[in-house]
Amino acid sequence: MPKISVVSPVYGCNDSLQELYVRLKKSLTSITEDFEIIFVNDDSPDNAWETIKELAFADSRVKGINLARNFGQHRAIAAGIHHSQGDWTVIMDCDLQDRPEEIVKLYNKALEGYDAVFGQRIGRKDTFKKKWSSRLFIAVYDYLADSKTDPTIGNFSIISRKVVDALKELKEQHHPYTFFVIWLGFKRAYVPVDHAKREIGSSSYNFKRLIQLATDNIVSQSNKPLKMSIRFGFFLSFVAAVYAFYLVIKYFLTDSIVPGWTSVMVSIYFIGGLIFANLGIIGLYIGKIFDETKDRPLYVIDEIV
Repeated sequence: MPKISVVSPVYGCNDSLQELYVRLKKSLTSITEDFEIIFVNDDSPDNAWETIKELAFADSRVKGINLARNFGQHRAIAAGIHHSQGDWTVIMDCDLQDRPEEIVKLYNKALEGYDAVFGQRIGRKDTFKKKWSSRLFIAVYDYLADSKTDPTIGNFSIISRKVVDALKELKEQHHPYTFFVIWLGFKRAYVPVDHAKREIGSSSYNFKRLIQLATDNIVSQSNKPLKMSIRFGFFLSFVAAVYAFYLVIKYFLTDSIVPGWTSVMVSIYFIGGLIFANLGIIGLYIGKIFDETKDRPLYVIDEIV
């Protein structure tokens, strides 16, 4: 019988944890009796850690990990993955929009020979604002990262032990789970799943946090913004050269140029363009090594039950 681990980062979902546990236990039992449920408390402000401890003390198959502070959803997922022991690991949110009953569907698809299976939220039940901001994020990311992202894909997925072990080897400070699994390149599949409306609480991803997430993803996954900076620098230099040519022609035709104006303006635009280009080239290297050289841990654990 396979062992299945379920990893769920917890933030602002204390009221849904009891129902999530009951539905997870029912769904997983239909597959195997040998499973574990890992709740990672990402410094949730609603006393979720006390609920997690109650569940863990009542059922030895529940494991609680309490992070020392809020490290963000994807680092909380990494903490759960690093402590999972299953042959298969399910990643899902704690707000019950990812329906525990759909795990069976993901698992059965994985048995067809796939190392990773993602649930496609065909009938996504999010608010218009969240759908719009998500599509905007994906559009900007795909343009700057030269990729093609499926907007129906989220964290809800099942991955094999091979993928879990490979994810543990990735030590980058910015740790986007979905992008990492896709980057690893193992055989993966996608299955349509039912997506539930959020009944309890609200998403912690406001517009400001989405902008921050988009910035982190783009900078950590793509060099294109820096290359665009280089192109812009050379474009300014080209404009300066064209403008200089225009001023020279105008001088000989009209003789109406203010003394010193040509040399000052051309020099400013030309040097400014070269500075942009050089900053982009230097940033191409500095941007990659800055966060990594600090070599800080992805997360700090306060307590495990």
